[in-house]
Amino acid sequence: MGVRVARFNNGSRVLWGVLTSTGKIEPIAGEFDSLGSLLTAGRGAVHQAAEVENGSISLSDVQLLSPVTKPTKIVCQGVNYANHRAEAGMKPERAPYNLIFYKSDSALAGPGDHVVRPSNVRLLDYEVEVGLVIGKDITARTEITQSNFVDYVAGMVIANDVSARDVQMLEGQWYKGKSYRTFCPVGPYLYLFDDNEAALIHELELNLYVNGEVRQSAHTSQLLFKPEETLTELSEILDLVPGDLVLTGTPGGVALKMSPDVAKVMNDPAVSFADKRAALMESQSHITNYLNDGDEMVCTVRSADGRADLGELRNKVVSSK
Repeated sequence: MGVRVARFNNGSRVLWGVLTSTGKIEPIAGEFDSLGSLLTAGRGAVHQAAEVENGSISLSDVQLLSPVTKPTKIVCQGVNYANHRAEAGMKPERAPYNLIFYKSDSALAGPGDHVVRPSNVRLLDYEVEVGLVIGKDITARTEITQSNFVDYVAGMVIANDVSARDVQMLEGQWYKGKSYRTFCPVGPYLYLFDDNEAALIHELELNLYVNGEVRQSAHTSQLLFKPEETLTELSEILDLVPGDLVLTGTPGGVALKMSPDVAKVMNDPAVSFADKRAALMESQSHITNYLNDGDEMVCTVRSADGRADLGELRNKVVSSK
């Protein structure tokens, strides 16, 4: 069974710890200023802390922080579930290519942090995702398979790929629409894989709730481009280092609902920006699931058999000041 690692502030400094079976935290010995340094030099200390049964720190006495630290790469997969493709106005079957984009690490936020809506954003959306945390340098084309998966992937986290749909769709700028500050909550824990848990990534249930209402519910077996295939492709394009984050895509159930006709308008360079905006806002005017100030999102990821539980990622939406 894997280990759940927490990054937290105890009131005086930031520390790393392991969540024990009693629900308390056992601090990890040593100083690690980033997730990358913990994964590179602190694995032994992590396993030592994991051997402690009770733990010495109560969760109520600390502030949990994002286990993914800056600087880092956040590489994302788009429309990687059939039902999300369909609601975005696309054919639901697997596309002939893997849609890859970046998200800025300035968007990182922790559990309990507020997601801040920019003043120009009206169509604020949520996206629960499983995030893969790289554990070993990938600096050349590498064939990633289930047999070597945990050699290169240290573990996984819950992530919420918060998205400004009016920016993303109208301007065609996914990076901009998904990279506003606080638009990437991550946590509450990093689940570090055991050596025999490569198959676990295909056995996870994802759920997202807004104010207690289920909005998204899926299983990672439904991923169109599997993590091993995606990491192999990424190895041909860019370097990945310990602590980098790869988001595997979100399932259906987001607020955005777009017909093929509206999607065609959004992608037509001959259509003016004003006409695109009118078409988008009209198509979304009846949708009530977009996020409002005060809404609370709760994301969960756990295995169906319960042996791996990444906790609950809770974040409330507030307006920018």
